[in-house]
Amino acid sequence: MAEKMESFKSGGAYWFTDLSTPDSLYIFPVMTALTFLLTVECNMQEGMEGNPAAATIKNVSRVFAVLTVPFTMSFPKAIFCYWITSNLFSLGYGLVLKAPGVKKALGVPEIPKQPVVTAPRPSIDLYTALKQTLKQAKTASQQSTSLPIEPTKVANQITSSSSSSSSTINQRLRNLEKQVKGRKKNKKR
Repeated sequence: MAEKMESFKSGGAYWFTDLSTPDSLYIFPVMTALTFLLTVECNMQEGMEGNPAAATIKNVSRVFAVLTVPFTMSFPKAIFCYWITSNLFSLGYGLVLKAPGVKKALGVPEIPKQPVVTAPRPSIDLYTALKQTLKQAKTASQQSTSLPIEPTKVANQITSSSSSSSSTINQRLRNLEKQVKGRKKNKKR
């Protein structure tokens, strides 16, 4: 896109006279990454003190700042002129808004510092947890094999413990029992 603008061919200064070509010295990609990194370092934590993901977001932004250099080396210099200017403006107004006098003049409330509280995490012993799980599974399988439960007893237990919907559940269970008994009779024949 920048290649099509005739004014970009001779609109630059110093080492970047042609704004439609990539920077062969890689000064612009490095300056862009540095200004973005400065903006992240200076302005990122404001208002995110209570957010547990703030550190992760800041680290991802740092990685993004470093990765902009190799990914943008082939961009035209005109894009970097815009990008660096935008980063410097963001850095400037972020620093100005951090000043207590400016905050007071604009009526921006102070954000109270919250103490960082790290709750102790309970230690997990995987061996003990696995042992208990296996023990519970073993007792459940022993109970299910040693005590055969008839469907009518389960239906009676359900109907005795529930209230108004118990009659519909009981009716459904009876219908299911009849279907199962009918299938068993058909298989025997």
